[in-house]
Amino acid sequence: MIEQIIAEIEQYDTIIVHRHVRPDPDAYGSQGGLVAILQESFPEKKIYAVGKEEPTLHYMRRLDVIEDVEYNGALVIVCDTANEERICDRRYNLGDKLIKIDHHPNEDPYGDLLWVDTTASSCSEMIYEFYLKGKNKGLKMNDEAARLLFGGIVGDTGRFLFPSSTDKTFAYAGELIHYHFSRTELFDRMYELEPNIIKLKGYVLQNFELQPNGVASVKLTKELLKEYDARPAEASLLVGILGDVKGIIAWVFFIEEDDQIRVRLRSKGPVINVVARKFNGGGHPLASGASIYSWETVNDVLRELDEVCKQHSK
Repeated sequence: MIEQIIAEIEQYDTIIVHRHVRPDPDAYGSQGGLVAILQESFPEKKIYAVGKEEPTLHYMRRLDVIEDVEYNGALVIVCDTANEERICDRRYNLGDKLIKIDHHPNEDPYGDLLWVDTTASSCSEMIYEFYLKGKNKGLKMNDEAARLLFGGIVGDTGRFLFPSSTDKTFAYAGELIHYHFSRTELFDRMYELEPNIIKLKGYVLQNFELQPNGVASVKLTKELLKEYDARPAEASLLVGILGDVKGIIAWVFFIEEDDQIRVRLRSKGPVINVVARKFNGGGHPLASGASIYSWETVNDVLRELDEVCKQHSK
């Protein structure tokens, strides 16, 4: 499949790379890393990274602003996006051909070519593998691509703490750090928080609710976010902190936005993407997301999550 993707890239003068809405470091890392590799390898081509920018990820890279006409006869590649409806920038279907590169369960096999590897820790890991398999065909790596891919791997593995980190993950990360970029600066930018978000973190740790079967939950309403001057995207940065609490085996953040309540699910063992799929979502077995549209539905989510944890404990 990698050889087929490289062959398609060689055929097109314009390549436009998308990723998912509400991006995380892996979305930016895989998208930007692929673009940096292709720009280094094919300087004569027009290669863009597009989508709505996320201010908290400006340190990764800034995105390109292009006109619709650029899609005429272009190759479009979508990174790190399981479902077609989650592709950021709806112009992705204006191109000549569409390629999907992803590491989530392939429940929505969109695109003309698909490369899906659910064993990969991150889409950024896949992009580095793409380079390794293609360097004999002219693909080139540079420091910027290495920085972005390393950041994406770190982000999606929780600094290599998640079970998705494999021998291959560590091997690839070990190769990437030989390029010239500051890991210290990258880590600082990835994990430093504004004082108001630190205070919101304190609120979360003091107010989460824990049920007997190891399910914890946090509700962050629009009013509460306003009180802490926090955007939903900033609140989502805190989802992992309950993983440090003894006795919690799965947890959920309910984060209210203007038109919906984002459901952020995490787990230390129980498979939770089955819960996410029941509420307009999906994702990895231990890290998933969903959407609900009223606070009354919260109890339904908690009931499903509790049942999953109960069955896991048997």
